[in-house]
Order: sequence, then C-alpha cells, then structure tokens
Amino acid sequence: RSVNIVAFGNERDGFSEDNQQPSLIWSYLGRSALISQIDSSLSASHVGNPVFTEYQACIFGNVRLVVHDCPVWDIFDSDWYTSCRLLGGADIIVIKYSVNDKTSFQELKDSYVPMVKKALNHCSVPVIISATGARKNGVPCTCPLCTSDRRSCVTTSEGVQLAKELGATYLELHTLNDFYIQKYFGGVLEYFMIQSLNQKSSEKMKKRKKTQKCHRVQPPQLEQPEKMPILKGEASHYNADLHNLLCCCQCADVAFYPEDLSMAMEAHKIILCSVSHLFMLLFGVKSPSNAHDASIMQLAQSLFVVEVGDPFPSSPRGVPPCVPPVRVVVKDSAFCSCLPDILHFIYSGAFQWERLEEDIKKKLKDPEKTEHVLEKVKFILKTPRKLNTVKDCRSHQIKRLYNTSLRLFFNTPVLADVIFKIQGATVPAHRAVLVARCEVMAAMFNGNYLEANSVLVPVYGVSKDTFLSFLEYLYTDSCCPASILQAMSLLICAEMYQVMRLQHICELYIITQLQSMPSRELASTSLSIVSLLKKAKFHNSDCLSTWLLHFIATNYLIFSQKPEFQELSVEERNFVEMHQWPSNLYLKQLADYRNYIHSQKCHCTVM
Repeated sequence: RSVNIVAFGNERDGFSEDNQQPSLIWSYLGRSALISQIDSSLSASHVGNPVFTEYQACIFGNVRLVVHDCPVWDIFDSDWYTSCRLLGGADIIVIKYSVNDKTSFQELKDSYVPMVKKALNHCSVPVIISATGARKNGVPCTCPLCTSDRRSCVTTSEGVQLAKELGATYLELHTLNDFYIQKYFGGVLEYFMIQSLNQKSSEKMKKRKKTQKCHRVQPPQLEQPEKMPILKGEASHYNADLHNLLCCCQCADVAFYPEDLSMAMEAHKIILCSVSHLFMLLFGVKSPSNAHDASIMQLAQSLFVVEVGDPFPSSPRGVPPCVPPVRVVVKDSAFCSCLPDILHFIYSGAFQWERLEEDIKKKLKDPEKTEHVLEKVKFILKTPRKLNTVKDCRSHQIKRLYNTSLRLFFNTPVLADVIFKIQGATVPAHRAVLVARCEVMAAMFNGNYLEANSVLVPVYGVSKDTFLSFLEYLYTDSCCPASILQAMSLLICAEMYQVMRLQHICELYIITQLQSMPSRELASTSLSIVSLLKKAKFHNSDCLSTWLLHFIATNYLIFSQKPEFQELSVEERNFVEMHQWPSNLYLKQLADYRNYIHSQKCHCTVM
C-alpha cells in the first residue's frame, strides 16, 4: 500500500533574505509522530537548477509514503511531460504560496492553475492550498491605476477564491510551528491520506469479490502493454547561448570606449535594447519624446556619448554595408572599468546580482564607488515592473528577462540586419540572435557563404508559418505548435538547422498529444501515424520513430485495420507484431473462451 503526494510552489517570501528555513513538507515529515524511515533525493534538469525533491517514508506503520516537492512552477514550462506524469500519479496535491509574495501568487493564478485544472479534468484528486506566513502590510490599494500594491500581501479572499476554482481545501499557516504543521496542516493531510487508502482498499475488495463470484472457467488474463520509451527533454541553454555571443564577439554592432579610447568592449544593440529603455533611447529605437521618465534620458546623456558616423554608407544593392560598430564613449571612469562585468551580467540573463556585486567590489575596492556603479546599473535596467530594487534583481522572475523582452523585436524591422524571403513574403531578423542560438546560421552568416554578404536571404523547403515558429523559438526559447502536423513541420525545420532542443520539444508535444487521444478518436482520425513515423526516421528523430513503433504496437487492433498499416516496411511490421498488444496468444485464448461460453449457453463475463 502506498500514498503519493505532489507539492508545488514555494511557501517562502520571494523577497525574504532567510532561505535556510526548512520547507513545509520537510517540517511535517520531520515532526509528525506517524512518519518513520525518511529518505530524500534531489532530481535536477541540469546542475544548479533543482526540479523537485523526492521523499520516501513509512506512515501508519507499513504504508509507503512518496512525496515529490517541486519548489518552482517552472517545471510546467521546461518539462510538461514530467509535470503531467507527477500530477497523474498523485493521490493528494498540495499547492503552496507565501501571502507576502503577490507577484508569485498572481503568476500561479494566471499561468499554472489552468494547467493543473486541465491535468485534473478527468480525475478527482484532493487538493490542499496552503497560504503561508504572516501578512506584513495591510489591505492593498484597489485603485486600478495604482502600482504601489504590486508587492502587497495576498488576501484571504483571494486564496479562498483560488481554492473554489480548484475545488480545494484552503489553509492559512501563519507560521511553521508545531501547531500549524502537525495539528492543522498535518491533520488535514492525514485525513486525505486515510481517505485515499480507504478508496484503494474498497476498489481492491470490489475486484476480489467480482472474481470470487465467477465459478466458471476464468477468462484469459490480459497482460499489461510494454512500457513506452521515455523521452527526456533537454535543458535550456538560452542564457548560455547569449553569453557565448558576448565572448566570441560575432556580429557586434556597438563598441564602448573609455574617454582616452585606450580599449574597446564590443556588444550588440539588440541585446542591450531588449533589457533597457536607456539603450533604446541611446541607439534611436525610441525617441526622447516617447521617454516616460526624463531621468533616463538625463542619465544616458551624462553617462554615454555616441559618436555620429555616416548613417548611410554606400554599398551594392542587396549587400550588407560594411559598417563598423557604433562607437560609444563612457564618461564615467568607474562605470567604464566595471563595464565588462556589467555586460557579462546582462548577457548571462541578468539574474546573478550577487555575483555582479562581488565582482564590482573586488575591482573598485571602494564602497562609495561600488554603490555608485550599482545604482547606475539598477537604473539602466529599470523597466516597468522589472528591476526597480535590488530585491527585484534577485527575484527568480528575472530569469525570464530575455525571452519576454527579445520577443518585442521578433518579426519587426527595428534594428534588423537580415531579411528572409520565404513564399513571396519577407521576414526581418537580427543576425546576432540567429548566430547565438543556431550553429548552422552562425556558420552561414560568418563563413564563406553567399548569405554572409547579403541582406536578403531566401529560404526554401519550409512554409512561412513554420519558419516564423522556428524564429520565435530562437528569440524566446519557447514554442507552442497548434497541431501535431505543425509540430512535425517544426521538427523538420529544427533538424534542418540542427537546433536539437527544439526538435526534442516537438517530439514531446507529438507524444503528449497522441497519448491523450482516446481510442475512438485514434480509430477515426485522418492523421497518418505511419506517415509521421516515416518523416521521423527520414529526419533522424530516432527517439520519436522508436516511440511511434511502440505506439502502433500498443494500439495494434486499431492500426492493423487501417490501410496505412500496409505501408510499414517488413522490418517495421516484424517489430510491431513482436511487441503487439494484446498479444496473439491472448487473442487466441479469448477466442477459445468465447467459444466455450457460447457452447455453455451462459453470459460472457468479459463481453
């Protein structure tokens, strides 16, 4: 007997400096008198980014308790396959949040609760919503134009409303002491544990009684189908790609100099403008009349001087002009000396604030100058609802800085230096982003190819919509295909340009969609699974092709009746028949049992 609990969310305040306090789940396991033999293990998508902690223990003496504690909701974005698997196997779901982290609560409510509701659409799993912490301020302002309450507390009514949407039990834990953890939270959790065990025992008893009633010849036992191959997603290397772009200095179009012009630090307008309104003003993306904050323009003028060159250098038509990087002189000597560290901070995702502080302290060795430079960095990166304080710089939400801000420049001519021509239409893009995110395009634009010296680049063998989805992934590190066929087209495009992570994302999307398709829909659909298999093999998607073969074998009775089944090669058909479910042996036993039932003129217990 076992009980599986899945916990999502972080009960700690996102602005709290104390991250050493034990989690709610660990505190309950450590304090409950019913728990014994606790083991824990950490699962991570890549080093430094834990996805969930797994705890195993014994409860009520001999009942196995398995808990998966996921402190961040990013698992739904980075690994939808794993998150669905965890939700599908859960007997109890716990959702945690801090009452003093309004931003995280709003993100939970808008983005992730709909995903949980969708995953739980066909099952009734008890859900506990745990609002943790004592509120540090009063009721937030209700003015629709006021932004002063964006860090205010989450009210009880908001938590209760969220619980109503999920049909959940709402708890408020003002502090993580023995009373709230053991008696309050633990009491509710243990109630649902007992309910889950009773339900499982009842179902098991019903099955046992059903088999005991039949004293005739027993029907053949249908074995379980073989386990489908598991496809593991690839961790995102979005920030690393952009950081490598700074290190290799490919496609640099801006160079920063000290006032004595003794050295140059190259960078890219598209990256700088994506994180700062100040750089938008500096490089002409925004006009001073559009600046909502006059102090940004004042800082830009006091900190930088852009040397004006020939804005329209002559070049043959269709050939990119050989334009040297825009020269920007940095007036502030202390800021200029720290500029390499600041650029590395920006290009690496702008969320390693503590490391930037340490680097600047070591370089300047003067607390006053250090504070002066850090204040300028915060002001430069200040955007609406982002990076307005040091605590905002430390927030986990800044990890999404690029893939929300670079989206502003996707499919727009602003700062574009290359135009793709596809199916009679034109699509503007930015070489720096393409080179950073795609090795094939890096070779194409920096090698001895025709595209390296041309503004207009034709694209063949792919539709405009598919290519736009491909570019959107390069800019935002995310994609959302509208159908299985579109996902396959995007997979082919990803294989063409050797973007392996996008290929894996498309594979997982196709698998998830096929797995969620009911048998009746699978039998009537016009979608050719064999055609998907052929394309997956042709485009070197070995994991997907192997999975599709297992999928056909597992649904053998459906696919063997379809005309497309005849399109399988001899080798593929042999594989399917070897792994088919139900097996030929079971089908023969079932036929014999039916003949026996009809000969005895009695009711069939199977059919």
